[in-house]
Amino acid sequence: MTQITSSNRINSRPDIAMDQQKLKQAAQAFEAIFVRNMIGAMRSANLGEDLMGNNGSDQFRTMMDDRIADQMAEHDGLGIADILIAQWKDKI
Repeated sequence: MTQITSSNRINSRPDIAMDQQKLKQAAQAFEAIFVRNMIGAMRSANLGEDLMGNNGSDQFRTMMDDRIADQMAEHDGLGIADILIAQWKDKI
């Protein structure tokens, strides 16, 4: 089905679906960044001495935290992406 808007631009369903997919990706990326920063802040609150801590383990811990943040955002971790999608879906 094709819809003609007042600006004489033709909007087709694939374009809308693509825009919605881009919105979902952007919202998930934002949530991943937020979660990544939250995890980083939690890690920086040293509550004691790390027995196994060194530069190598810190690097791998950061990589693990990044992956956890990405997975949480992809699987409705905090729901931030859903809120952003709900807010912006009518504007595309």
